[in-house]
Amino acid sequence: MTTGAATAPGGVRDAGFVSDNENYLKNSSGVLSWMFTLDHKRIGIMYLVGILTSFLGGGLLAMVIRYHLMAPGGATTISNDAYNQLFTLHGAIMVFLFIIPSIPAALGNFLVPVMLGAKDVAFPRLNLSSFYLWVGGAIFFVGALLMNGLDTGWTFYTPYSTSTDTSVVMATFGAFILGFSSIFTGLNFIVTINTMRPPGMTWFRMPLFLWATYATSIIQVLATPVLGITLLLLIAENVMHIGIFDPEFNGDPVTYQHFFWFYSHPAVYIMILPAFGIISELISVHSHKGIFGYRFIAYSSIALALLSFLVWGHHMFTSGMSSVTVVIFSALTFTVSVPSAIKVFNWVATMYKGAISLTTPMCYALAFLFLFTIGGLTGLFLGTISTDLHLHDTYFVVAHFHYVMMGGTVVSFVGGLFHWWPKMTGKMFNEAGGRISALIVFVGFNLTFLPQFLLGNQGMPRRYATYDPEFQWLHQLSSIGAFTLGIGLLVAGLVLLHSLYAGRQAPANPWGGATLEWHCTSPPPFYNFKHAPVVGDPYEFANVHYDEATDNYVFTELPRTLVPEEPVKTPTPAGGQS
Repeated sequence: MTTGAATAPGGVRDAGFVSDNENYLKNSSGVLSWMFTLDHKRIGIMYLVGILTSFLGGGLLAMVIRYHLMAPGGATTISNDAYNQLFTLHGAIMVFLFIIPSIPAALGNFLVPVMLGAKDVAFPRLNLSSFYLWVGGAIFFVGALLMNGLDTGWTFYTPYSTSTDTSVVMATFGAFILGFSSIFTGLNFIVTINTMRPPGMTWFRMPLFLWATYATSIIQVLATPVLGITLLLLIAENVMHIGIFDPEFNGDPVTYQHFFWFYSHPAVYIMILPAFGIISELISVHSHKGIFGYRFIAYSSIALALLSFLVWGHHMFTSGMSSVTVVIFSALTFTVSVPSAIKVFNWVATMYKGAISLTTPMCYALAFLFLFTIGGLTGLFLGTISTDLHLHDTYFVVAHFHYVMMGGTVVSFVGGLFHWWPKMTGKMFNEAGGRISALIVFVGFNLTFLPQFLLGNQGMPRRYATYDPEFQWLHQLSSIGAFTLGIGLLVAGLVLLHSLYAGRQAPANPWGGATLEWHCTSPPPFYNFKHAPVVGDPYEFANVHYDEATDNYVFTELPRTLVPEEPVKTPTPAGGQS
């Protein structure tokens, strides 16, 4: 086998292949080689395994919850207290252990240096320590589950979180540790993108996934310390009964809400901004067309990062804020929708007259456009004061949140996983199975959460273990949809796992992408590139062509137009004679 990139006759550059002992998966073997690795790709894979395990655990809890809600009095023998613990752990696991770290820590760790043409992140040891901090935080959450459980809701609202006998201190300390992991990851990416871009990669020649990652990292570094301090104060109040948030000790529970949402609304963009970056890559590559309005999408990512710090108050319209404050937060909430709308418009415009390939990643990208748009539009009802008062703390909020977080972040995460799976593993998956999974997920998701909009509009409160019989048919539809959604995600997982054993060898560029990760082999070498790649326009597809012989997209040298030299004119001497 050959290594490195070679130029074949006709100007076609072969992406090259590396021997097994040169790719990052087989460069070294043994458990210790993974536990103490500094390779960003292996750290990304370890994050991926841990995050998907958390997703499985949180998803199983959701299945139990939906089965219980099949009947008005509860279809299981679970007590109301046990039900509270189920939805609390479901929310906490999904938010802190899965959605927040899913794209930045797993896909971001793997892709950011390769997209930059770099060998690794700026701080490899900090990168490894951030993974072990995530593991430590996860252990505390599991400990809380095995000991006294947790029934405060994933928001840990006071005064209940300061009076319950469940494992609040252990769970909040776990979330505190997870915050350090998030800060370290964000700091690493900021420094990496600032200092390790190769010559020729200016800010506006970066892939949009890097723009989204950069904007996300800013939020992680600036907002997460607020949550850390808040959780430490909550722990101190639980242990020492200091009057900070608990009214029993002259504390103010609304202060806790301000602190919590000052972090948690930016955290929504920690979850969704990387998803936007993935969709930008998927839409462009699988439409085989340059991204429409590149600079608008890039600037909108930074705008979302900045505006995310100004809109936390719309979570608290019913908490007793002044009318002026409520109006200001409502106006800011509408403002933050503009950058998201810019992205959706530009993605649709990118597909216009593109050569769209309905691959599995593209199917998930199309599902994202539909689901996220519903999530964004229903947010307008919650940002409007008059309607929010009616819909607050109902199933309408549950449906809106899941359309944004799961219909947005999770669907794009799965789409990105399919998109970069050949690059990460060196194996191609079954396309038919992948498309089927996307269809089942789309149908199951809408069947789960569309009825919840109706439930909320009719006044069904969220978090209730029992309900009036008039809501039963909508709850049953939602539960059937949840099991359908679970089957779709199971099919997606089986398709990916099957590829590891029976998938054919992946070429270097199976989709026809133009960003730098498609210039290296699949899977990448230990140091990502044998030779430094040449930086070009990340969305220029004129020099990317499909090669039937290798079933691979190859890069061809663009034809060069030679400008004829003008004849040199001899100056005419004085007197008119030459």
